[in-house]
Amino acid sequence: MSTVGIVTGGGRGMGYACAQRVVGLVDTLLVVDRDPDSAQTACTTLAAENPGVAVESVELDITDAAGLARLAERVGELGELRAVAHAAGISPSMADWRRIFVVDLIGTALLAQALRPLAVPGTATVCFASMAPLLDPTPPDPAALAILDDPLAPDFLDRLRETLGPVLEKPGVAYGWAKRGVHLFVQQEAVRLGPSGARICSVSPGMIDTPQGRQEAAEQPSIAALVERTPLGRMGLAEEVADVVAFALSDRASFLNGTDLLVDGGVMAAVRVAGHAAR
Repeated sequence: MSTVGIVTGGGRGMGYACAQRVVGLVDTLLVVDRDPDSAQTACTTLAAENPGVAVESVELDITDAAGLARLAERVGELGELRAVAHAAGISPSMADWRRIFVVDLIGTALLAQALRPLAVPGTATVCFASMAPLLDPTPPDPAALAILDDPLAPDFLDRLRETLGPVLEKPGVAYGWAKRGVHLFVQQEAVRLGPSGARICSVSPGMIDTPQGRQEAAEQPSIAALVERTPLGRMGLAEEVADVVAFALSDRASFLNGTDLLVDGGVMAAVRVAGHAAR
């Protein structure tokens, strides 16, 4: 049967870099992006570089449940779902705290819910998370973690705000908790998908040299400082993250499941070593 791949946020940055890798794993690639022009430009280039693969653009907001249902229907029409790289997301400087949760965590859960019925042996998914929650030295509130277990609950955001208080309204705090939710969601989804023979992992990029990454570093001195602390002495490249995603989606990673892949140039190691030395 013909195989199908999906890359969300595939019109630019790390999403496009993933699309360049995933296109080699499938017969048909669906490039999903909110911006139809970016998606179409990416498709034109990908199709020219990979003449043996059908490439389609899909204009879609990842938080649109009806649109996600249409995406799943299209996959079913084309063949068997093989690979999903879910790179769509926003960063702290791009929205308020509620929108950050809706896009980065709730959107992830909605996508997984829509695609779950299509999972078969060999289907693999990688969801983009972040190293942000790993940087928080404070043990997470168990009550908040319990709420994170169900991001599709109707009162999810209100309950989380009530539990964590006004601090959650800071975009950086919200982003860290949303990405912590992605880590937890992937673990739960691995259990749900296990009987079907499908796999799912998350990837947590460090400081990556993309327009979005440079914007965050310019607006937040603490992030710029992390670049200086990175043992490799530089920002990562979108292509370096995409290579890890491609491996996780490939048959060579067939026993990799329910875990997070940290791609940060060693900055978390540096933070932890400094923390131990200070004790």
